[in-house]
Amino acid sequence: MRLEMRGIQKRFGATVALGGVDLNVAGGEVLALVGENGAGKSTLMKVLAGAHQPDAGTMTLDGQPYRPRGPHDARLAGVAMIYQELALAPHLTVAENIWLGMEPARREQRPRAAAALAQLGHPEISPDIRVAALPIARQQIVEIARAVAIGCRVLVLDEPTSSLTGADIEHLFTLIRRLRADGHAIIYISHFLEEVKTIADRFTVLRDGQSVGTGNVAGTSSGEIIAMMVGRQVAELYPRSPRSPGEVVLTINGLELRRGEVIGIAGLVGSGRTELLRSVKTDWRRTGFVCEDRQLEGLALELSIADNTTLPRLPAFVRPQTLESATSRWVERMQIKCRNPRQPVGSLSGGNQQKVALARMLHADVDVLLLDEPTRGIDVGSKAEIYRLIDELAVAGKAVLLVSSYLPELLGICDRIAVMCRGKLGPARPVAELNEQIIMAEAIC
Repeated sequence: MRLEMRGIQKRFGATVALGGVDLNVAGGEVLALVGENGAGKSTLMKVLAGAHQPDAGTMTLDGQPYRPRGPHDARLAGVAMIYQELALAPHLTVAENIWLGMEPARREQRPRAAAALAQLGHPEISPDIRVAALPIARQQIVEIARAVAIGCRVLVLDEPTSSLTGADIEHLFTLIRRLRADGHAIIYISHFLEEVKTIADRFTVLRDGQSVGTGNVAGTSSGEIIAMMVGRQVAELYPRSPRSPGEVVLTINGLELRRGEVIGIAGLVGSGRTELLRSVKTDWRRTGFVCEDRQLEGLALELSIADNTTLPRLPAFVRPQTLESATSRWVERMQIKCRNPRQPVGSLSGGNQQKVALARMLHADVDVLLLDEPTRGIDVGSKAEIYRLIDELAVAGKAVLLVSSYLPELLGICDRIAVMCRGKLGPARPVAELNEQIIMAEAIC
């Protein structure tokens, strides 16, 4: 076994982040690490990468004791972590980034960087180009080349497809298969079970800081994995109650959005979907917008849950007790996991932050909801709750316009879908007439 982690424990004050986690992965294997936000995946990988020291437990690497004192020690031992937010210096060249912190003789940097890129099947990437000039997918390859160049034995990929297009994802999977064939042990973290079923050999599920299940991907259904993740059976991931479309409340580029319906907008990254939502001319007192980047634009992270939730509709005289009381009902309805309404939003998991952003729209009692990638980066359990909420809103007569890059989501919860390509919005068609292949064919126009 390439890597074994046994009984890993980690506490932060009174909070138990890891309560005795077991994980193992062999060379030439892809292990999917899955679980809800807050389950302990990031903490466990930070222990592996040397960013956190475990309070208890043991680790072995190729049968030898492994306990890195920091990330540099982990890299020297052959453990590489590639985070969702890439850790590259954009002003430096590809070669300089590959060797950053572990520089060989200067005359060796370029040829050895080129050799690492060629090993990954990408000799077309010049070692001399600045990283800032590369698209995200190529920057990710540079990160992986950095791991390969130092003799990586264990490679951890954290949500590697979150910013990639469909074609780039396929290229990444080809690269992962190449690394697996070369004998690397790969830990793949993802909220997308379709990806897990496609690329992984085995899976391990974390829940509440515990390892609660492991097995072969081929012999396990998505429903079984979800049940392990959330601790209960999720009867229907995409609920669809009977809906009765009513009057038109919004017209955008010829597209009519009615009360009581959910319309999805599909398209490739850069097709203009987000710009379309931001260009809507409407009565913003009756319209709510949940933007794609909740941390940068959608929420005031330093403020409390109560402050964020009640911000669109504050009383004439603001009393903290009044705001907390008003927020408590949304915390309960949205199943937001928090200590109390006074907790800063920035300390919540991604799924719970997104629930706060939606709760703010509900508190404002808007008629139209414009949702831009509302489930990006959140776990399956939180997605199921947001899908249920969207269904309830449509049944209650709200109008929902949803942008998403995740086609199963659009097909599962929308009544009609319009496809955007190169800034042009196509007609909205009933989901019964569409499938993923049809949508993608229209998206690449």
